[in-house]
Amino acid sequence: MQKEQVIIVGAGPSGLAMAACLNHHSIPYIILEREDCIASLWKKYAYDRLHLHLDKQFCVLPHMPFPDSYPRFVSRQQFVSYLDDYVSRFKISPLYRRTVESAEFDGETGKWIVKARNLGSGEVEELEGRFLVVASGETSDPFTPVIEGLNTFPGDVLHSTRFRNGKAFQNQKVLVVGSGNSGMEIAFDLANHGAQTSLVVRSPLHILSRDMIYLGLILVKYIRVNLVDSLMVMLSKLVYGDLSKYGINRPKQGPFFMKAVYGKYPIIDIGTCKKIKSQEIQVLPSICSIRGNEVVFETGTTHPFDTIVFCTGFKRSTNVWLKGDDYLLNDDGISKLSFPNHWKGKNGLYCVGLSRRGLYGAASDALNIADDINSLIQ
Repeated sequence: MQKEQVIIVGAGPSGLAMAACLNHHSIPYIILEREDCIASLWKKYAYDRLHLHLDKQFCVLPHMPFPDSYPRFVSRQQFVSYLDDYVSRFKISPLYRRTVESAEFDGETGKWIVKARNLGSGEVEELEGRFLVVASGETSDPFTPVIEGLNTFPGDVLHSTRFRNGKAFQNQKVLVVGSGNSGMEIAFDLANHGAQTSLVVRSPLHILSRDMIYLGLILVKYIRVNLVDSLMVMLSKLVYGDLSKYGINRPKQGPFFMKAVYGKYPIIDIGTCKKIKSQEIQVLPSICSIRGNEVVFETGTTHPFDTIVFCTGFKRSTNVWLKGDDYLLNDDGISKLSFPNHWKGKNGLYCVGLSRRGLYGAASDALNIADDINSLIQ
């Protein structure tokens, strides 16, 4: 059995931030990563035009700033390069292709026993650590909803993690299911490449520009959220007008309130709204069923499509392997606890980047956890 002070599960940005913070305190650790590389979502499963949606000052990881040459909104490739440099700087060496099968606290020894399958050898390896940090990410397992008749669809069906760019879809009729930031941006990319693009929008949503988000993030530090939300909604109405005639309605609750309470991000517009208004992108309601290449919508209308892209988010499988925790994480792998105490569980269990607060939240979590562990081992 391999014995470590801290066991980290996941080598995405959250896990890397955690490793760097432990390194800063000279605390030994080990990282288990099920993929064959760090930050696999960014390296292997993200679309080409992806940029960080927030200004780089809100996305930097602990103890290493972005290069001065980077723009305000960092591209996917720039962020990957930054993470590679981060790993080199802090000498982070994950154990790759390790899938955690169980992690359980042993009350007699006061240690966490983690069993991980080595996907190369097929063997189950056992590790023991005083502390366990769950950094497996909010975007760990792609989710595609169950839709009646989906198996009859003759065209391509793919999750957003398999979409790279719109070049291959020129002149095709493509349905994008999901109107979060990924869905909006993928629809924009498809339309730019000449696809006949439709977008399913099921729920009301806030649409803000990058500059509005930046202003809001600054203001929310100094004034009440409801006042910031009122300003954001007013600015959104001035810039985007009434979008209800295009099938998009605003929620009754404000964007920063919804982000804090429900973890629901506002849409950061990069040009999609203009294409919706010009009818280059058609907005459609919820799907009822699929019959061959015909998709039936809740209004009773049907439309034929060549391809369906599901931008329907992710689930987490933490509840499958984390044993005995009924305090820190819910069944969907998100922290049950309210900010700012959401990162600390019981018996040396922590989570980083699981509070729907983005990279900024993950960086803060990692700093807090490392300080807490350091205080406990002194």
